[in-house]
Amino acid sequence: METINRKALQREILLGFWKIHILHHAAEGPVIGQWMIQELRHHGYEVSPGTIYPMLARMEEIGWITCKTDPAAGLRARKEYSLTHNGREALVFLKKQIGELYREVVLGEEEKENGGI
Repeated sequence: METINRKALQREILLGFWKIHILHHAAEGPVIGQWMIQELRHHGYEVSPGTIYPMLARMEEIGWITCKTDPAAGLRARKEYSLTHNGREALVFLKKQIGELYREVVLGEEEKENGGI
C-alpha cells in the first residue's frame, strides 16, 4: 500500500482546514500566531511559524482578518489577529459547506435533488 504524501496533503487540502480553524478562533476573539500554531498542533496538524505567519498575512490581504500590534512594544510586538466582517461572512459560508460535505462524506447521506430520494 502506498504511503500518504503528507506534504502534498498539507499543500493541497489541509491549508484550507487550517484557515477555517483560524477564522473560527478569530470569531471567538483575537488570536496570536504562536497560540494558533499550538492550537493546530493540538488537533494533530504540524504547522511551523514559516507556514502560519505567511498564511495569516494572506488572510489579512484577502480581508478576512485584521492585525493589530502595540506600537509601544517595539520590534517584537505581539500581533493580534481579529475577524473582519468579510471573514465572518466567509466563515458562515464555509460552515454550510462543511456541514454538507460532512453529511455526504462521513454520514453517507445522498444529496436530495428536486425533492429526490
